[in-house]
Amino acid sequence: MSYEPIFDALRETTFPLVHGSGEMPAVGFGTLFKDLSVTTQATRLALETGFRHFDCAERYRNEEMVGVAFKEFLEAGKARREDLFVTTKLWNTNHRPERVLPAFEASCRRLQVDYIDCYIIHTPFAFEPGDNQDPRDAFGHVIYDSGVTLIETWRELERLVDDGRCKSIGLSDITLEALKEIVAQARIKPAVVQVESHPYLPEWELLEFCKAHGIIVLAFAPLGHAMEPNLLEDAVITGIARRVQKTPAQVALAWAVQRGTAFLTTSVTPSRIRENFDIATLPHRAMHEIREDITTRIRFNSVVETGVPGFIPRKK
Repeated sequence: MSYEPIFDALRETTFPLVHGSGEMPAVGFGTLFKDLSVTTQATRLALETGFRHFDCAERYRNEEMVGVAFKEFLEAGKARREDLFVTTKLWNTNHRPERVLPAFEASCRRLQVDYIDCYIIHTPFAFEPGDNQDPRDAFGHVIYDSGVTLIETWRELERLVDDGRCKSIGLSDITLEALKEIVAQARIKPAVVQVESHPYLPEWELLEFCKAHGIIVLAFAPLGHAMEPNLLEDAVITGIARRVQKTPAQVALAWAVQRGTAFLTTSVTPSRIRENFDIATLPHRAMHEIREDITTRIRFNSVVETGVPGFIPRKK
């Protein structure tokens, strides 16, 4: 079959913020790097490639470096602030109501922005409040904070929306059961829910609930985080990639958008950043194959159980 490369608008997909204002670009760039020193350059490359949705967090300890790239790009006239969709997150140690606004304002200062497009509670777990992001007891166990509930923290995020400080609010690393509780109690519903999701963890039930309630699902680790079993070596994915003359990564990312989710990828390599942006629409047959023929089910990140981010190596 001959293949004629044509312009494909899939990478320009946006999702309206039903419980906020504006639209979220489906194609997003994550800013969590092992080596923090690469942050500004990688963000710069993503901006030049065409990414306009950036996912940040207080916990990543590099918001200042992301902010440098934003400031340079905007001051050079390459985009307007309203062209960027900036997400950042409230860390677990700042769940107490009195800590939310100071944490939010500190993120804004570091990112050099006047407002945040979506402010997300990083996990539903409250840790002991303080400057230590990873509080542990003498036995190495996380010190949780039983003095605050998730809905109390959520109320403070609602106030940020009321005050025009952020355009929408959301949750991350949350189970469907916990999400249902917040949706039932919230005055301003979550606009976005960020969870691990890929063809090995499709989260169909969560996605169905979110679609029914006007909530965008934002998938992290959409390529399986290069862990075993390796999603990008899956026979279904590689077979489709050969047929449509795209890479396995591009197939998995196109699947994410076509089923109605946004995604986040992270890279410091120019060619990989471009590859992750250059997605194209998959045929219906391919979408059906991924849904029906991939039966592996695995969660790589245990953060939903503990509130502590971390990918867990597994063997086939």
